[in-house]
Amino acid sequence: MLLFDFGNDDRQATRFAEAKGRFDTGLIVAALLLTSLGVVMVASSSIAIADGQHVGSFYYLQRHLVFLALGLAAAVVVSRIELAWIERHALLLLLGGAVLLLLVFVPLVGVRINGARRWIRLGVIGFQSVEAAKILLVVYMASYLVRHREAVQARLLGVLKPLGIAGLFAGLLLAQPDFGSATLLTAVALGMVWLGGARVRHLAVLAAAVVPLLVWIAFSQDYRVRRLTSFLDPWADPFNDGFQLTQALIAVGRGEWFGVGLGASVQKLFYLPMAHTDFILAVLAEELGLAGIVLVLVLFSWLVGRGMVVGLRAIEQNRHFAGYCAFGVSLMIGLQALVSIGVNLGVLPTKGLTLPLISSGGSSVMMSCAAIGLLLRVSYEVTRAENAMLQVVSERRAREVGA
Repeated sequence: MLLFDFGNDDRQATRFAEAKGRFDTGLIVAALLLTSLGVVMVASSSIAIADGQHVGSFYYLQRHLVFLALGLAAAVVVSRIELAWIERHALLLLLGGAVLLLLVFVPLVGVRINGARRWIRLGVIGFQSVEAAKILLVVYMASYLVRHREAVQARLLGVLKPLGIAGLFAGLLLAQPDFGSATLLTAVALGMVWLGGARVRHLAVLAAAVVPLLVWIAFSQDYRVRRLTSFLDPWADPFNDGFQLTQALIAVGRGEWFGVGLGASVQKLFYLPMAHTDFILAVLAEELGLAGIVLVLVLFSWLVGRGMVVGLRAIEQNRHFAGYCAFGVSLMIGLQALVSIGVNLGVLPTKGLTLPLISSGGSSVMMSCAAIGLLLRVSYEVTRAENAMLQVVSERRAREVGA
């Protein structure tokens, strides 16, 4: 394994600052393919819904394109910020994420929709705070794992502290309530700590305490219990609690191998709730069949795999903050996609999570693009470090030959 460290040599540090990097092509292609597929499926799945609401056939498509454009702008901005600056301000970013989660409870700022306080009002649009908070927590976790790497790898208390902070965020999400995002955020934090070198026995001790708590929370509310029971047997009550899942399963079944054809879905015509958001994969499965589902799985595997590879390359260069950021973002996108796909296929209970880069949704689309921007920044600095090292090695050889 090659290790690069530019911190102990001023000349090499200068070379690093002067060197040019490049963004990972695989990440860009995978993200563009997913967003392009998302635009097509949002257009297909939302026309009937928009017509029914008398807002214009392409209302949701136009809205999706606007937020996608804002997200691409956010990705460009994030991809141009030095990771050193982000690392220095990780604590402030974490506090910003906490403030965003608290703002949903402030009257006139927080917006209650369907009994949940998950949005804040930004002028004429609503913003879901958790979408930004997830990325900000990943950044702080990466910073913590760098600053306290030895404690995380050797002591239970070193593991408990970062997970405790993640637990506070999860608690704020449960108060909204948003059980799905709280579970996702906890899983990402656990994954990052494990990749940071925490011992399995320490994680097992914490899991033994956390899992029963999550189970108790899941069964503490009637609507969560109904979701679990309807998931286990949706056909027992197909017109009430099991309605969403049965309609999704009908859509998936109708798609068979290659689908009924793009735009030809029947379930999206007022049968399948949230066809353009949480259950967009069911519409995709009906119109593109098993081939479409496999395509989505391949694209997400490609995106997450490239993110993990970029993170490993950063770790090999002793750029641990960059590596942990790449790991965290990859876990966040991969786990959310996995849960969303599982819900649509009936193998997981309904969680209310969108499919990243594909589902319609303002804040979700924007922050998914920003997360990709962070991954691209890591890839840029990794290749910049490699180019700087190659330049240093080349200069050394030139001096040796000249001597």
